Amino acid sequence: MTSDIPSPLAETSLATALATGAVVLDGGMSNQLESAGHDLSDELWSARLLAERPEAIIEAHLAYFEAGANVAITSSYQATFEGFAKRGIDRQEAARLLTLSVELAREAARRAQGKGATHPLWVAASVGPYGAMLADGSEYRGRYGLSVQELERFHRPRLEVLAAAAPDVLALETVPDADEAEALLRALRGLGVPAWLSYSITGAHTRAGQPLEEAFALAADADEVIAVGVNCCAPEDVDAAVAIAARVTGKPGVVYPNSGEAWDAEARAWKGRSSFLTEQVLGWHESGARLIGGCCRVGPEAVASIARTLSPV
Repeated sequence: MTSDIPSPLAETSLATALATGAVVLDGGMSNQLESAGHDLSDELWSARLLAERPEAIIEAHLAYFEAGANVAITSSYQATFEGFAKRGIDRQEAARLLTLSVELAREAARRAQGKGATHPLWVAASVGPYGAMLADGSEYRGRYGLSVQELERFHRPRLEVLAAAAPDVLALETVPDADEAEALLRALRGLGVPAWLSYSITGAHTRAGQPLEEAFALAADADEVIAVGVNCCAPEDVDAAVAIAARVTGKPGVVYPNSGEAWDAEARAWKGRSSFLTEQVLGWHESGARLIGGCCRVGPEAVASIARTLSPV
């Protein structure tokens, strides 16, 4: 395992930092890009800009680093060989774009340090669920009709490419289904890069309906996994979930919920009102969360407030 190897841009590894204090994650990539005027309406979402506007991705990461985030999550959430192939992008170019997602986050970290950032900076390579490639909202349901073995075969090639790009950690994120988590954990083995596992949930269950105790337990004995928790969920669901994750796995918790608005997959738009309050993060920390940030619709201003509240590493 390589979890004890420090980042090129931090003096210690992320795993070590989690053992000593709170670490601030960034916020939503898509909302930051949209706020800068970029159209993300097609199926590749923010991954389209890897090919078309890589500088925009650097700027989005930089905004979060300057806000006080310690960790940038790459724009590879929706970047898959299959999704790129639908757009006529071959496997070699798709692999280059996946690698580029890590390089762009590293470049943003270098620029942040060049502009005076003194806090540790790490890069997390995003690995979204199978449903993200389908771009039909099924990442909020799970139950794709695929076996664990089929899901493992889907995820492994992308994980191999991202691991070879040498991120500090792999973010196995927005996982709606314990079966897919099992597939991801199998695909992770032997890659030599640590990971966190975070589910998308409703209440005390995964989006697919499995009890969180069972879902989190899958990662309890996975040495590669350095944190377990939830993301892309309602803020009010975090407290109980992260407490379960910490109790079941004994690992640091990771939490980065949405703003509280709901995604309408048909309209491809967010609806409702925000319920994300910075004051909530202290409760999450007390429940076992050590990696804390925001997901969809949570921007640099909220991340800056989280950083001030937590006084991170």
